Amino acid sequence: MDGAERAAVLLLTLGEQAAAEIMKHMSPKEVQSIGEAMASLGGVPKETVKDVLDSFCDSIDEQTSLGVGNEEYLRNVLVSALGQDKAGNLIDRILLGRHSKGLEALKWMEPRAVAEIIRLEHPQIIAIVLSYLDSDQAGEVLQALPERLRPDVLMRIASLDGIQPSAIHELDEILEKQFTGSAGNVRSSSVGGVKTAANILNFMDSSLEAQILDQVRETDPEMGQAIEDLMFVFDNLVDVDDRGIQALLREVSSENLILALKGADDAVKEKIFKNMSKRAAEMLRDDLEAKGPVKLSEVEAAQKEVLAVARRMAESGEISLGGKGGDEYI
Repeated sequence: MDGAERAAVLLLTLGEQAAAEIMKHMSPKEVQSIGEAMASLGGVPKETVKDVLDSFCDSIDEQTSLGVGNEEYLRNVLVSALGQDKAGNLIDRILLGRHSKGLEALKWMEPRAVAEIIRLEHPQIIAIVLSYLDSDQAGEVLQALPERLRPDVLMRIASLDGIQPSAIHELDEILEKQFTGSAGNVRSSSVGGVKTAANILNFMDSSLEAQILDQVRETDPEMGQAIEDLMFVFDNLVDVDDRGIQALLREVSSENLILALKGADDAVKEKIFKNMSKRAAEMLRDDLEAKGPVKLSEVEAAQKEVLAVARRMAESGEISLGGKGGDEYI
């Protein structure tokens, strides 16, 4: 079972009320992923449930409560030490990455709906909004925007180097009023940058990805090269260390892996085979041969799903991505 399925089993054993309280603390993507896993589960063996619960208990035994609620603790300490007025701006600068109410609401919406809301805004506003979204959702939103806007917006995303809290506050208030009629709170002032632009492109269709990047290069060759250098594509998996590949394989479904490898270089295939047991590698080779021709769009979609898992694991520190944009070691 993958991570989402194991989480689904755990939540199903806890009951509706406890599961609902836990899911309140999850991101939209996590809720969707675990919800889909819950819907697809059926007839889970007792041994599997026991394995999931034992694994969860083992993980909990290794944790402490230290670090839980740090944000509220820091807020109270700063307000007590400096007063509400002085502490306010300092808190906004320190506690980066917190969620704004108005902007956060966009993460729960379909990409086309988000595109419809922001398409008539100034490209700089669109760039800020996309920088705030998760890269895969932002990629779909960018794809749904008018073609003429795409390179301009991407370049503005790459040029962003932090946003004044007042600007985020104003944008957040506008969005919050649209959705709920009340103003939101400033939650983040660090958005955008070349890496964000590269991540968004990584989640777009390959043809559009190349088209937008070419248009950016025509306007600003240095920025285009900087974005390309930070993009991580499927063939870059060959640069991930063996331990990282093994961890990734535990999170990727067999069907997605087979589809993704249909369009992969031989070096990537060998990298995958090398990090499987001999029997599993032989079975995968047989499955690849038996699969027959598949549509390029299906292969690209499967590769992007594998890359999405890889990026999620990299962000959580479970693996380290090599290749373009990877950290160098000396």
